[in-house]
Amino acid sequence: MNHSQQRAVDRPRARGTDRSLARRTELIAIGRKLFADTSYDALSMDDIARQAHVAKGLIYYYFKSKRGYYLAIVEDSVADLVSRAAGGLELPPAERVHRTIDGYLRYAEHNQASYRTIITGGVGFDTEVQAIREGVREVIVETIAEGAYGRREIAPLPRMALLAWLYSVEGATLDWIGHPTLPRDTMRELLVKTLGGAMRAVEEIDPSYRAPQSARRDS
Repeated sequence: MNHSQQRAVDRPRARGTDRSLARRTELIAIGRKLFADTSYDALSMDDIARQAHVAKGLIYYYFKSKRGYYLAIVEDSVADLVSRAAGGLELPPAERVHRTIDGYLRYAEHNQASYRTIITGGVGFDTEVQAIREGVREVIVETIAEGAYGRREIAPLPRMALLAWLYSVEGATLDWIGHPTLPRDTMRELLVKTLGGAMRAVEEIDPSYRAPQSARRDS
C-alpha cells in the first residue's frame, strides 16, 4: 500500500486543545451529512458555514479550504469503515470473512450519510480523493484475501475477482440502505454467497487458488 492509500486508514491528526478537537470533530460530522446530500460543486463555503451555523473563518482555520474540509471528512469516514470491517483477526478464516462483510454492512446501515460520502460524494476526478477510496478498497480486499487464502498478498487474478466483487458490494449496499427491504443477515449471506461464487470462478481458471471449504457448494 502506497503513502496516499495509507492515509485512507489513518485518522487525520487534530491539533490544539480538547475543545478544538471536539469542535473539529463536530464540523466533520456536519460535513458528512452535507456532502452526502449535496454534491461537492453545489456547496459553497458560505453554504457550508450557514448550514453549520459557524463563521466561515472557523472552517478555514481547521481545514484551510473547502477541498481540505472534504478530504478530512472522507478520511475520517474511511477510518471508521475500515476499523469496523477489518477487525476480527483472531477468528478462524471463514468466520473472519463473515465478520468483515457484517462489519461493512453494519457501518453502512448505521452511518448512511458517511457511507454515501465515501462511495458517491466527490470532487470529480481528484487524484487524492481517488487514492483515499482506493486505499479503503485495498484494505478490504486484503482482509478478505487473508481470511479466504491465508495471506494478504495475492496474484492479479484473485485480486481482480475480489475487487470486482467489492465494486458490486458497494452498489448493492447503496441500494440496500436506500431501500432496506432485506434484513442485514440476509444481505450478509447473499454477499457471502456471491463471494463464494467469485472464488470458485478463480479456482476454475487458476487451480492454485483453491476456494475455501466454506465457499464450496458441497460444504
